[in-house]
Amino acid sequence: MLREKKPLQVATFSSREYDLTLQADVGRLLADTRPDVVIHLAARVGGIGANRDNPGRFFYENAIMGIELMEQSRRQGVTKFVQVGTVCAYPKFTPVPFKEDELWNGYPEETNAPYGVAKKALLVQAQAYREQYGFDAIYVLPANLYGPGDNFDLDSSHVIPALIRKCVEARARDERAITVWGSGRATREFLYVDDAARGILLATERYDRPEPVNLGTSREISIRELVETIARLTGFTGELEWDAGKPDGQPRRKLDVERARRAFGFEAQVELEAGLRRTIDWYESSLTATRA
Repeated sequence: MLREKKPLQVATFSSREYDLTLQADVGRLLADTRPDVVIHLAARVGGIGANRDNPGRFFYENAIMGIELMEQSRRQGVTKFVQVGTVCAYPKFTPVPFKEDELWNGYPEETNAPYGVAKKALLVQAQAYREQYGFDAIYVLPANLYGPGDNFDLDSSHVIPALIRKCVEARARDERAITVWGSGRATREFLYVDDAARGILLATERYDRPEPVNLGTSREISIRELVETIARLTGFTGELEWDAGKPDGQPRRKLDVERARRAFGFEAQVELEAGLRRTIDWYESSLTATRA
């Protein structure tokens, strides 16, 4: 006889409703929603500049949110806890491609180390809770994420939305050039938001092990090539001026994604240029809607 499945209900919220840095709010959230599964995506994040300007805040808020949410989820009988980590947790000079076993073989790149270490501490918590309490907590490490709905604020955004906004605004104003941080030689790997969501859900459904697991494309691109691609896709034809006095961040990023493929069948599907086109289209549509 087939067992009837419970209808899936998804609860999301904003920090205005529940502040996860406050113990009381975490408890109230879990009491109000009574979840079977918690996927912890909340973070205090930003690009290199935001990380450099807020090391204490980024360490404290990211650590305390995860620690409190995991502890109270365990106490309230949550059956599965999915901690979403960060590629920033990897050591600065990790051999490429980054394998999960290299996670502890060095200190993260300095500009985002407080954020990376705070997130990496939650891996220790997840593994400790699995060992002592039998708590089904897993830890996934996505590459740099991007896509529609991203944060396009130039003071706090990551590289792709910041570059899209700079190029779109410069094109609209017919500006001669835009300035880009660093040398352009650093490389990054980017994962489109839809692929990330699918990977996290697959891990939630199929993964039940203490080892962390990467989510990515295993394809890297230099920042210089990325900027040139975004300029082309946005129609910006001006000059690219590189500010070498600003930091590059981690020299290279490229993940080994074999564990995710073997463990739960995840493979990214959206190519970078297609994802960039979708993101640019969304951003320009949002500008049009704002003006209407």
